[in-house]
Amino acid sequence: MFDSTAPIGIFDSGIGGMTVARAVTRLLPQENTIYFGDTAHLPYGDKSTAAIQAYSIKICNVLLQQKCKLILIACNSASAAAFELAREYVGSKAHVMNVIDPVVDYIKERYAAKTLGLIGTKQTVLSNVYKKKVDALDRDIILKSLATPLLAPMIEEGFFDNSISESIIARYLSDPGLDGISALILGCTHYPLIKKQIRLFYGGQVEILDTSEIVAHSLRAWLEQHYLTNQTGEGKRDFFVSDYTQSFEASTQLFFGQPTSLQHYPLWE
Repeated sequence: MFDSTAPIGIFDSGIGGMTVARAVTRLLPQENTIYFGDTAHLPYGDKSTAAIQAYSIKICNVLLQQKCKLILIACNSASAAAFELAREYVGSKAHVMNVIDPVVDYIKERYAAKTLGLIGTKQTVLSNVYKKKVDALDRDIILKSLATPLLAPMIEEGFFDNSISESIIARYLSDPGLDGISALILGCTHYPLIKKQIRLFYGGQVEILDTSEIVAHSLRAWLEQHYLTNQTGEGKRDFFVSDYTQSFEASTQLFFGQPTSLQHYPLWE
């Protein structure tokens, strides 16, 4: 049995997973969290499956050393490429979650016989993981997927509320491949940072599914189901990075509204 006071480990290639981490800490403020940003290898979206798997296993090992009770792969690319391998590697030492299954469960209950859109990295879209899982629901859901590879690097560079990002977003969302959708899945944890611009583009005609909120609620439900919510914690936040950058440190302050210190933890010495 896991220790309920043990931390939750969350990892991503960069700042994108902080959208999920912030949603988790808002929903479960008493939980201790450890966030690992693999800044030495970002973005994951254009990496090979083998490379993402290698990075993910290394990070899981770090989080196991920190005695995490739950490890959340807060990255769609890593969830698509490495979830099964990570779960096998971690075994019974911690519970492993991804950011795809909670979203699929969510749309199962709400979007039968609807046409949905998905935007994500090349790795996520080309893996077809969402389409396979949605088709398996047998709910007559049509999923139209579009790779949007410029968005995550753009957001990492801080371009998420200006005319540059606006034109790139509009170019992608105007693609005929997304015609006729009733809702759009933000299939990358970076994308909630441009949710406002995406919503403005559609003018309220398309529902925007913020996966970070969906995943946070699923995580809380699992902890409650297994009586593992931390009843005594004060919500300690720790941040590890594989390569220190000032921009990442600034991003943690932007997300969590307080000064933070990063611990440099290279994956390969």
